[in-house]
Amino acid sequence: MIVTTKELFAAAYGKFSIGAYNINNMEQILGLFRGNQQSKAPFILQISRGARKYAGKQILEALIRECDKMFPDVIFAVHLDHGDEDSAHDSIDSGFYSSIMIDASMESFEKNVEITKRVVDHAHEKGIRVEAEIGQLGGVEEHIAVDEANAHLTDVEEAKKFVEMTGCDSLAVAVGTSHGAYKFSGSQKIHFDRLQELNKALPGLPMVMHGSSSVPQEEVQRIEAAGGKLSGAKGVNENDLRDVHKYGVVKINIDTDGRLIWTSVHREYLRDKPAGIDLRDPGKQYMEEYANFIAHKNEVFGSANQIDAVKELLKK
Repeated sequence: MIVTTKELFAAAYGKFSIGAYNINNMEQILGLFRGNQQSKAPFILQISRGARKYAGKQILEALIRECDKMFPDVIFAVHLDHGDEDSAHDSIDSGFYSSIMIDASMESFEKNVEITKRVVDHAHEKGIRVEAEIGQLGGVEEHIAVDEANAHLTDVEEAKKFVEMTGCDSLAVAVGTSHGAYKFSGSQKIHFDRLQELNKALPGLPMVMHGSSSVPQEEVQRIEAAGGKLSGAKGVNENDLRDVHKYGVVKINIDTDGRLIWTSVHREYLRDKPAGIDLRDPGKQYMEEYANFIAHKNEVFGSANQIDAVKELLKK
């Protein structure tokens, strides 16, 4: 069942965080649904601009609609991840998305407010929730490329002013995580003190943590053993994500980890079966491994076994 992020966030706020997982193809979508069904967790399915361009938005939407029929007990929202203004307005008008993210964080504060406010006004006319971003994460993911020197934490006073001026429904905050597989090096870390300050300044506002993949070292080792080169890749310690719901974080974005598992499976297949040509073999293995990974992440976030509580809230 597709629901709004408003409903999911109301169920989760202060109790647990919801995994928001990026998808790009059929195998990821099926693995994602299986993993959430297995762990009885509500979730957010994220479609990025890159995914829309790669697979075609009509194809992705059709796959999601069919999975919604195939997995009738699953509850989820569909979210546009890191949209620019054009893709945000297109997604709002499509009527398919539960929520959208407008990311103008690379602009000046004033320009970010201006763009975000236009998108918020349009989305609210259609009953769609808006996630915006202030502060800037480092790292590389799709069209995002920010070096560590230019990344900066979300300023608390700016965040308060931004929310008041834009009317956004949730806020992606920069608290030390980063995009891509190389998250922590040098002085990088999650700044829990800043997260706590933001929660105190914006009580009740759902907050979002981007760039939260853990970059499992076993996956890095598998990739390197099969010919890849990812030395030094390091992600967020899972234990640091278990309690972020206490600070108003309702949504945790995961993308890189899914790519790592895909890479592990396919590199090993090509290494171990040089005569193999059946793309379905690694595809089936990936779906199983990804489903197990999703179920594990939901345990970490506290969203596992929360589906009944969400259903009860939806009845009210």
